[in-house]
Amino acid sequence: MKNILILFFILLISGAAYSQQDPMLTKYMFNTLSYNPAYAGSSEHLSLNILHRDQWLGFNDDQGKPVTQVFSMHTPMRGDRVGFGLTASRDVIGVTEQVGLHAQYAYRIPAGKGSLALGLQGGAYNWRADFSGLALQNAADPAFTGDDNMVRNLWIPNFGAGLYFSTPALYFGFSVPHILGSDLRREGIDPDSDNLFARYYRHYYAMGGVVIKLSEAVDFKPSFLIKNVGLFGEFRETQGDESIGITAPTEFDIDASLLFNETLWLGVSFRSAFEGFNDISSYDSVDFWMSIQMKNGLRIGAAYDFPLTEISNVSAGSYEVMVGFELEYDKDKIVTPRYF
Repeated sequence: MKNILILFFILLISGAAYSQQDPMLTKYMFNTLSYNPAYAGSSEHLSLNILHRDQWLGFNDDQGKPVTQVFSMHTPMRGDRVGFGLTASRDVIGVTEQVGLHAQYAYRIPAGKGSLALGLQGGAYNWRADFSGLALQNAADPAFTGDDNMVRNLWIPNFGAGLYFSTPALYFGFSVPHILGSDLRREGIDPDSDNLFARYYRHYYAMGGVVIKLSEAVDFKPSFLIKNVGLFGEFRETQGDESIGITAPTEFDIDASLLFNETLWLGVSFRSAFEGFNDISSYDSVDFWMSIQMKNGLRIGAAYDFPLTEISNVSAGSYEVMVGFELEYDKDKIVTPRYF
């Protein structure tokens, strides 16, 4: 099993990146700023959130399981028209580690009963791969010999943009948090050769949700998140005489949750992916989550992903834990949970 994982990670890191590169989060509805910079300032007060995700329970750390941490904060300014945000993230998988820091700016325009926000973000990633952590079958492989080949450390600039429309009862957003594509190959590799290639690709996100009041004590909130790579076929690579379009299966999360007495959230999600409109390519997981919103603004939550793929034969699933805080400026006002 360990050899299979090592081979998988070599292909993932050194080969053609046909998969989603951004980390997945089950509690995406509490981490919207990580996907869409236009969300900054939408909570009408200072909002803080910390999340830890640990995938593939049953795997040891040295087997390269994905681990993700995300910190975000945002607040409105200047009469709630302008919002500022900051996100910091760390994503580890295999022998690679990606650390990112981004600042967000959003400007809100009144639109009917809601508002339309336009957002921008800028920042950078530090991407590092340490191939000395691999157990190689052929220790003399020239691709993995020499100090220059064993460690790859890059600083990668990044910009993003998004739109976010919201009312008290619904929201919809579209964003491109990573506009720049960046080459991860070592210097000196001919881009027109048959060598495998690796790079960052542009990701697109669409999100939405509504709130339906079932009673005075219960609110129902369905939502969705769609993730896509190469939506417009703008990325192409050349291998020999063949031009290859870079894309990945479009991944989607569908979530349904109930809020009881503006305190307890209980939710269930389904994650899958498809290629084309009729070809379902995978059923990834069924996810269960909960969150408690306290009257002082503190929010704690947890999620568990039950895998539906063959990895369930060796893994017990994945989990997330989250702590958030909603800081009201009006100390006499009781904090109530934000639906979006």
